[in-house]
Formats: sequence, structure tokens, C-alpha cells
Amino acid sequence: MIDYISEKQLKIEEFISSFEFKISPENRWVKLAALLPWDTLAQIYYKNVSPDKGRKSINARVVIGAMIIKHLLNLSDEDVILIIQENPSMQYFLGLETYHSEPLFSPTLFVEIRKRMGSQTFTEFNDTILRIAFPEKQTEPDGEDIPNKGKLQIDATVADQYIKYPNDLDLLNSAREKTEKIIDLLYPKSGLNTKPRTYRKELRKKYLNTSKKKKKSAKEIRKAVRLQLNGVKRNLGHIDKMLDKIQGEEFPLSFKYQRQLMIITTLYYQQQEMYDERKHTVADRIVSISQPHVRPIVRGKQGNKKVEFGSKIGLSLIDGYARIDTLSWDAYNESHDLQRQAEAYKGLFGYYPELIQADEIYATNENRKWCKERNIRITAKPKGRPTKKIALDKRKAKIEFNERNHIEGKFGQAKQGYRLNEVKAKLKNTSEAWIGMIVFVVNIIKLAHENNFSI
Repeated sequence: MIDYISEKQLKIEEFISSFEFKISPENRWVKLAALLPWDTLAQIYYKNVSPDKGRKSINARVVIGAMIIKHLLNLSDEDVILIIQENPSMQYFLGLETYHSEPLFSPTLFVEIRKRMGSQTFTEFNDTILRIAFPEKQTEPDGEDIPNKGKLQIDATVADQYIKYPNDLDLLNSAREKTEKIIDLLYPKSGLNTKPRTYRKELRKKYLNTSKKKKKSAKEIRKAVRLQLNGVKRNLGHIDKMLDKIQGEEFPLSFKYQRQLMIITTLYYQQQEMYDERKHTVADRIVSISQPHVRPIVRGKQGNKKVEFGSKIGLSLIDGYARIDTLSWDAYNESHDLQRQAEAYKGLFGYYPELIQADEIYATNENRKWCKERNIRITAKPKGRPTKKIALDKRKAKIEFNERNHIEGKFGQAKQGYRLNEVKAKLKNTSEAWIGMIVFVVNIIKLAHENNFSI
């Protein structure tokens, strides 16, 4: 038997719709709407909004809910607005009382929302989820010493930015092309009779001849880098002379091009220093002109990738719930996070953890001493001559050490499931908000699972 609907469909005006449509109480968005503490989240969100200045803001629940949908379903900003527009269940999740057939707001507002929220907002969001998940752990301070309770798992990872893998030749070629664009913009305003020579066609050809080779010798790369360096230096000199000649215009370049010029100037001096001294490292090295805050972070834990490009985050895990304690755009030694993470645990629950589960890098002499003074155990081999243990103690120590792998699984969930390894925001603060939102969504998924439904 064949069942088929012809392509000669009814006109939209003749399409029958039921005004008695009811959303099922078992719908995942309905359940999640009832689970989240919207009033508390709204209070946190409105801390960054002026109560009496500017135009009326979008409802906080609509904004927060839209961000949750975006990262939960891995959607683009445009697709989030479209799918909400088409889905009554999602509109109920956002707190709307009636169905809206029009877009709730422009997708471009997501950038401003991320700027406003930042990473601190999501830290408070996650603390709110933790308090809901562990009401029995909350302890009011009464001046008495409270015994340590619970386990704290800690580790660090890199939230990779979604950028092209950088190399010196590509960066310098991009810088040269951008300075050529700036010269094109300034020339009509400069009053010069002849446009400065940039040799753009010749330099472009030589760049392509080298970059297209599958195998390039160090000598070939060095020669190509020198040519691009000379091109950038020449262009920067032309730009300085043209800016000096322009009269009566306070800002001959827009903010976009002023910013590019400052970044490229810094990039040029860094690359020239590395070329002259035949080295491959420099302080605060720029690896992306569009995202100059991104730094190379040596990790070497993902296949053949020895270097990752993004922010380094120190994460703590409490019974499956994650919290960002450190977010840095520079490489740092994660062992310094331990004390801060233990203090954050105490600030949240009123007491220290009984056990901190971490790898060997955290087991410094300073951290061992600090933990011993506070009766905190740490999963690290004790120093000195090994003591004889009974079989029960050996099994317990092995289980506790293996439990640390739970945080590795949380990293995998955030990266593979929710794109923590492809942060597509461009600015520093919007990237931090993106990362914070992913961790928040991972915690919401855990909270839903604890309440016997999946999203």
C-alpha cells in the first residue's frame, strides 16, 4: 500500500490549524521551564542592565532561554530565532503567554547580549544550579569548625577558538594585504600626486609560490617570511607619511582600521624580532589579527596537536556539576588553581572538600602543605618511603584516583557535544560568555538527568 501527499498542496490560507492545540506536560521544554530558577537567573542578568537609562531591554527570560536553546542544539544565531519562531513549546519555555509568529528579536543582538553577560554572569548562573542540585550541602556559617565533606575533582583544558591554524608566513601575508587596504583608503585624502608603491601583485605571487608547496625547506620559508616582512614594513611607512599629510580630519580611519593598524604594527615588531633572532617564541605573541587576545598554549594532548589556540580554563567538578574557576588567555601552571578552587568550594557550601582528586601536576609541596593544614586529602602519591597498605586501602586509593577521569569525560562532553573546542565568538568578552554558556548548558543537562528526563 502506498501513501503519498501530492506536491499540489493547499494554499497556506486554506491550511487547517487547531486553536485547541495543547502542549504536552511531558514535553522536554515544559519540564525544563519548570525546573530552572528563572527569577534568580533574571536578577543576576539584570545586574548588568541600567534600571533607568537606555531603551527598554528584552525580557531576561527570553534572552537566557534563547541562549540555552542555541548552545543546547548547536544552532547559529539566525537559526535560534527561526526555530523559536516556529516552535510553540520553545516559546512556552521562554515564558511567553501566547504564540508569536514574528521573530522575538534580531539575531544580531546576540553579540550585544554576550558583551553584557561576560563570564562572571555565568559563574553566578552555575552557582545557582549547584545550590539547587545540592540543597543538603548548604551550611549556614555559625562560627564553628565544620568537618570537611565531599569530593572535588579539578583539571584544566583549552577552549579552542575557531580560527585558522596560524603560521608566520600566512599571518604576514594577511597583515600586508590589510595594510594595502588601509593605503587604498588613505590615498584619496592624502593629497599625494602618486599612489605609494606596494608591489602587491609581486608579493602575492611569491607568497602563493611558497605556500602552495607541500614540502617547504626552512630556507624557503625564511626567504618568504623576509619578503613579507619587508612588504609590511614598507606599507607601514607609507601609512605613517600619509597620516602626517592629512589635514583637517581628526579621524581619517574608522575604528575598525585603527584597531587593525595597531595590531599589525605589534605583529610586525614581534615577527621581525623572531626573524632576526632566529627563534619561534615571543612574549604575548599574536596568532590572529582579528583576535589578538588569543595566545598559543602548548598542551599536546589531542593527537598530533602540540599547540592549541584559545583560552585556558581551570574547571572543578562536584558530583558531575562543573564550575569554571579560572579563565586565562595566557598559558599558566594549573597547580596554582587548587587553593582557589578549594576556597570556592567552601564559599559555596560552607566547608572544604574531604578529598581533592587531581593529577600529579597539582601535587606541589605548597599545595600538599596547604591541604594538610586543612585536613584535605589529595590523590597524589605521598612523598618519602612508601608505606605498606592493606588490600582494602589499595582498592580505595585506586578507585579514588580513577574517579578523577570523570572530569575528563566532562571536557569531552563539552567539546564534542557542545563545541567547547570551536568557540566562534570573535571578541575577548563574547568568547568568555560563549564558554560560560556551554558549561552552564552542560550543568542544565545534568540537572535534567537528575530529575529523570533528558533534553
